[in-house]
Amino acid sequence: MNCGDYTYIWQAPDWPNWRYDLAALVSPLAQVSQRQGLLLGRLADIGLGLRDQASLAALTDDVIKTSEIEGEHLNVASVRSSIARRLGVEIGSLAPVDRHVEGVVEMVLDATINSSSPLTPERLFAWHAALFPTGYSGLSNISTGMWRDDAHGPMQVVSGPIGRQRVHYEAPPAQRLAGEMERFLAWVNAPVQAEPALIRAGLGHLWFVTLHPFDDGNGRIARAIGDLLLARADGSPQRFYSLSAQIQRERKAYYDILERTQKAGMDVTEWLLWFLQMLGEAVDLAHHALDAVLEKAHFWQRVSGVALNERQVKIINRLLDGFEGKLTSSKWAAIAKSSMDTALRDINELVEVGILQRSGAGGRSTSYDLVRRPVSPLP
Repeated sequence: MNCGDYTYIWQAPDWPNWRYDLAALVSPLAQVSQRQGLLLGRLADIGLGLRDQASLAALTDDVIKTSEIEGEHLNVASVRSSIARRLGVEIGSLAPVDRHVEGVVEMVLDATINSSSPLTPERLFAWHAALFPTGYSGLSNISTGMWRDDAHGPMQVVSGPIGRQRVHYEAPPAQRLAGEMERFLAWVNAPVQAEPALIRAGLGHLWFVTLHPFDDGNGRIARAIGDLLLARADGSPQRFYSLSAQIQRERKAYYDILERTQKAGMDVTEWLLWFLQMLGEAVDLAHHALDAVLEKAHFWQRVSGVALNERQVKIINRLLDGFEGKLTSSKWAAIAKSSMDTALRDINELVEVGILQRSGAGGRSTSYDLVRRPVSPLP
């Protein structure tokens, strides 16, 4: 169970009596709360439709990035379509969605929209089964709907090639899980809470990932539990910022601080300071995302008198949402599922009215940029 001279945190004699220096956390807590207040104030000044669009953007980012942290890359259009359909948000044509995308979306939405509902073993089992609808993680068969049994040895977080693997962390043995999870869930669902709400979100995330109660998916479920506790703290089922997206941007630091914390004593001030820093940066990024939502709405208001076909609307939305690379006629044809002649006709119409402008060297390499302030309607 030991790694070098270190003892894992769950072996501490006072486990799980978390300790932290509240004086050191007061200023970061106040700063994050202020940033959250500014964001919610901005959201209160816009219509319900735009708030839904902002929430859709945040949830899409959350689902994509919580999977990327674990090395999985989901299709953005499929995730966005799945969330939009479940929230009843109009985004035009919907992309096809597979069972795996649906499972991650189901978990994230249940954690946030139903945050006030008790967290139970059955609910966690349902999340786990949704993440692994086939019962497989890659090529490995895993148990869903139950805690891990350690049939193949202790649960370890390792890296490196086979034969020279480094053990970063070893979780509590399976025979302890029933009691450990009962104690954890009683804390999550306690009606009287001693800790500040944002501190609880950080502790809940750390506590669950330390127990590592499933064969796989523990990181994603830990972050969903953190989102559930953040939604309770916000008092709103709608999410407008993504902590998972910020953690993904600081992925190495995330794993490093988890390892340090899990090999230290019960004072978790350093982890909570890092968690609050990530939370504050996530809220700051949400302000930029809200700017993009508002810019998109203003763009469509400005071109409301322009007659556009379905293909043009679809690709303009792709450009407004953040198009990777350069838009060319061949990419237009591929995305719109049209012929090259149709693609060129669509593009030339938009160039004529000032919605698109040519860039690049011309010929086959000609690409097009969106003009954020189109000036004239189609004749």
